[in-house]
Amino acid sequence: MTKRLAGFLLFTDIVFLVYWTAMLLDLASLISLPPSVMYKDYDDPRVIAWNWSFFPIDVMFSITGIAAVHFSKRGNPIWRPLAILSLCLTFVAGFMAVAYWTLLAEFDPAWFLPNLGLAVWPLFFIGGLVIGAAQAHRLPSSNDRFIPDDVLL
Repeated sequence: MTKRLAGFLLFTDIVFLVYWTAMLLDLASLISLPPSVMYKDYDDPRVIAWNWSFFPIDVMFSITGIAAVHFSKRGNPIWRPLAILSLCLTFVAGFMAVAYWTLLAEFDPAWFLPNLGLAVWPLFFIGGLVIGAAQAHRLPSSNDRFIPDDVLL
């Protein structure tokens, strides 16, 4: 795993675990998040349900991303499928949020741009990881070429 990929994974995964920890603490009334940092209609029950619908996918991409970095550092090849899974889930979560805000014609940069980033940055790594996984499972030939994990395909 490249340092660049590990950095993107860890940054995204830690930020999301902190976000969901804050949301859980707010839900339990242990803290009170200021309205200025919340998304539009954050107090609407339907929007609350929409936001919480992302909890499982966000936690899954965070856990698989952190696990991928962990196993990569130990030389365990399971890191690559975990990274692919994490990147795919990250892309899906970001793309779903972008689609939602686009359908509502809500382009608040504070919420729209970070979600757009989640939908874009994984695309810079997925292709190289998939090709690398395929190359790792077959015997090399003289026509093979090395493709790094962070190649945009």
